[in-house]
Amino acid sequence: MKTFAIAVCIVALGSGVLVTQAVGGNAAPKPVTVEIKNAQGQSVGAAVLTEATHGVKIKLDVKGLPPGEHSLHIHQNAKCEPPDFKSAGPHFNGAGGHADHSGLAAGDIPDFSLIVGADGAGHATVIAPNITLGSDDHSVFSNGGTAIVIHAVASEASSSAPPRIACGVIRPE
Repeated sequence: MKTFAIAVCIVALGSGVLVTQAVGGNAAPKPVTVEIKNAQGQSVGAAVLTEATHGVKIKLDVKGLPPGEHSLHIHQNAKCEPPDFKSAGPHFNGAGGHADHSGLAAGDIPDFSLIVGADGAGHATVIAPNITLGSDDHSVFSNGGTAIVIHAVASEASSSAPPRIACGVIRPE
């Protein structure tokens, strides 16, 4: 009887360890804050990226940008060299370089424009549906990091993207 009781305790303790490991192993990644700078190297705001059910939630707060509609994309390289930010490369297409089933690059954010007011400030929250904060091919960290780029005007087409006016490097914190 004593041996049976000890065996039950060992199994219970072992199960508790496994449950603790499973719960800890599936914890959501912590939010990532990205500083966004303009072509003069001045901070113009921040983006906070958090894991969402269907992608990554991007909460954006900017100031000092030209008023109007701007597009926002995730770009392939973790580089933001002013003044044109072309070092960020093309739109992020995942580590394997594959677009999703709709033909969009992973870094495209469909049907979204950042609206900046006359005072140069803009605030928005959007879900980027084709990226993750994990360790898969569509993770914004899979390429050694990526960049979040704000374009001068609203545009979805990566081939005719308007000038880049602000940029922030995305790396795990």
